[in-house]
Amino acid sequence: MLEKLDFIEKKYKELTERSIDPELLKDIKEYQKVMKEHAEIEPIVMKYREYKKYLEELEGAKEMLQEKLDDDMNELVKEEIKELEENIASIEEELKVLLIPKDPNDHKNVIVEIRAGAGGDEAALFAGDLFRMYTRFAERNNWKVEVMSTNEIGIGGYKEVIFMIKGKGAYSKLKFESGVHRVQRVPETEAGGRIHTSTATVAVLPEAEDVDVEINESDLKIDIYRSSGAGGQHVNTTDSAVRITHLPTGIVVSCQDERSQIKNREKAMKILKTRLYDKMLSEQAAEIAEARKSQVGTGDRSERIRTYNFPQGRVTDHRVNLTLHKLNDILDGDIDEIIETLITTDQAEKLKEM
Repeated sequence: MLEKLDFIEKKYKELTERSIDPELLKDIKEYQKVMKEHAEIEPIVMKYREYKKYLEELEGAKEMLQEKLDDDMNELVKEEIKELEENIASIEEELKVLLIPKDPNDHKNVIVEIRAGAGGDEAALFAGDLFRMYTRFAERNNWKVEVMSTNEIGIGGYKEVIFMIKGKGAYSKLKFESGVHRVQRVPETEAGGRIHTSTATVAVLPEAEDVDVEINESDLKIDIYRSSGAGGQHVNTTDSAVRITHLPTGIVVSCQDERSQIKNREKAMKILKTRLYDKMLSEQAAEIAEARKSQVGTGDRSERIRTYNFPQGRVTDHRVNLTLHKLNDILDGDIDEIIETLITTDQAEKLKEM
């Protein structure tokens, strides 16, 4: 580990020198690349330098013990050595976590797609509950939410809702939310008071940037049509809805929420790029040692990951065997404890692999 840290510190010094080279400023792309790499390894280098400082202080304290000291001073030095050793052990653990290979998408915005699964209208209502949960979580983090596309039912639920969450590190926090979410509750329409089980699927995709995906216009089939459903008189009487088909993959994206055909097209293209990027990432993951399965899960859309049980007021994440009895708070966006547990478990699995 120390050899690796020495190498990173050396790299950091080289990047620091390059960043102040006037010649580098002539190539903006290369400058941005250097500054990005510099920023990524800086926390590791700062922590490593703190670690080396404590090691030097420990060595100095141990040398003091070899000298003739009075009992009080001897006791003080021993106490200092104990404290330094504890600090060093703690920083070693922090350094191990910092050395875990970073997901290159962690800093990105996300596009979240929620679809009603089994359970008819109840599933659509649950999809609406999940949409509100993630919206409230975004608000708690001061992130922005932009609705991209909706397919609503008349009683306040969604057959499908697609939205973007814009915020630093949004993907790093939400990437483990992909999968099947299950709800157990008595529907308002159920006269007999029987508990029903319904599901909704969640897909969390890192937003594709222009450098990630290149799309040829000749690969696209674009249809313009009249919007349907709620949206006001103007929306329903003009050809503003857009459907884009990516011919090589067969991926189809539709947007009709905006009054402007141009805005609908922009949103549809953003969703298409993100889905193509997600497809590319999935294919790459499948090639890497058959995508090693960690305890947190594979992110498979068909994997049941969480149950929301209303009669007992509990939420259980099945991947980490975590059960919390605060269902209302969680549906109001208080999902930090679940997310932190998933991140910590994932880090532990990666440390084992290292």
